[in-house]
Amino acid sequence: MSGEDAPAQQQNAVDQKQETKPAEEPKAEPPKTESAPAAAAEAAATPAATTAEKVPEEETFTYRALVLTGYGGYDKVKLQVKKGKPALKAGEVLVRVKACGLNFADLMARQGLYDRLPSPPVTPGMECSGVVEAVGEEVTDRKVGDRVMVLNRFGLWQEVAAVPASHTFLIPEGMSFEEAAALPVNYITAYMMLFDFGNLRPNQSVLVHAAAGGVGIAATQLCKTVKDVTVFGTASASKHETISQGGVTHAIDYRTKDYVEEVRKISPKGLDIILDPLGGSDTHKAYNLLKPMGKLITYGAANMLAGQKKNLIAVAKNWYHQFSIHTLSLIQGNKSVCGFHLGYLDGETELISQVMSTVLDLYKQGKIKPRIDSTWHLEQVGDAMRKMQERNNIGKVILTTEPMPEEEKKEEAKKEDKKEDKKKEDKKKEDKKKDDAKKEEKKDDKKKEEPKKEEPKKEEEKKEEVKKEEK
Repeated sequence: MSGEDAPAQQQNAVDQKQETKPAEEPKAEPPKTESAPAAAAEAAATPAATTAEKVPEEETFTYRALVLTGYGGYDKVKLQVKKGKPALKAGEVLVRVKACGLNFADLMARQGLYDRLPSPPVTPGMECSGVVEAVGEEVTDRKVGDRVMVLNRFGLWQEVAAVPASHTFLIPEGMSFEEAAALPVNYITAYMMLFDFGNLRPNQSVLVHAAAGGVGIAATQLCKTVKDVTVFGTASASKHETISQGGVTHAIDYRTKDYVEEVRKISPKGLDIILDPLGGSDTHKAYNLLKPMGKLITYGAANMLAGQKKNLIAVAKNWYHQFSIHTLSLIQGNKSVCGFHLGYLDGETELISQVMSTVLDLYKQGKIKPRIDSTWHLEQVGDAMRKMQERNNIGKVILTTEPMPEEEKKEEAKKEDKKEDKKKEDKKKEDKKKDDAKKEEKKDDKKKEEPKKEEPKKEEEKKEEVKKEEK
């Protein structure tokens, strides 16, 4: 549940508090010398006064939340202060959020390309970590003080969040809040694709696109839990050393080389498993790269994302090249194509819990470990999104709810001022270019007009010359 729901449910929270907390003495009470039974009787007789006193107390509760205010650029996600403590429904817990994970789906949601996020205004965020502050009715397996990681459809980029207890998982001993926030989406996605769909076995080969990203690193680590798996990973050249150290067997620079040709050089028959987050024409390439009995698992359309705002040309191009295949071709090719979308599995709590249990066991055994690229304050969400969208991260980008120190705020304000100044300067330059272009056009038009004016004059002169000659 997102923070937007909180104010509407305030009164429920007040009522619950009255039932569980002894009534306070109203201000009009006689002196303290009055006996306890008499005071209790009078307090019970004035519930309206008690409620009136408690409502302001609830209203003074505030928390910060990131809100997607509309579709577009980085500036569409704004930090706001919300009033009213989120009320708990049966089966829910209130989590004091410490860290949040940033995912590629969040970038697409900002542009209106992710259908699992409700329309703005809405608080994004599918994963976080924190501490349980309160438990609702019917919750038996969580208690106040538990360190948990949370997986939810949206609503987690805020300081407190009310979520179903079944969407929380206990953080293992020794795992930081940042690591816990980096784990759910990426590792559940990678695990289910490789093992539930892919049936990964020893001596097989796997292609991992965006091998330096969150899912890419998770998939590579999980591949290394199986004996003699060959991992092909695409990433820009500057990231090759890191991903090779992390387990990628063959790193390919997709910006300067054709990854299909590079794979064929090493594995002429093709590959056993391909994880495709790109969509469009790359899905066609992936299918053709499969060897017999190979599996293509498609789980995204990153090719749609081009620039800060929705790029209609990129979207149209992606849809135009959308992969489709006849079942007879699948039969004759002995290949399989699977689709994975974690956002549509939010109702499969038992299945997700089983996968998370397995993933956490692997963490405890030291076989997997989330890699944190960078941590940003909520105030810096625009910079965090920019880093991820421009493919400058190696590992997970994390948001922390810890308030930004005053010195950093001042520095951030200076940066923003510089950005604004640069925008104004760029606009001036652009306007000047346009003005100069218009002036040039006018000059050209004038030059074109001059010969036209001279032509009639020359004609007149010629006629005069002819008349003279005739005379």
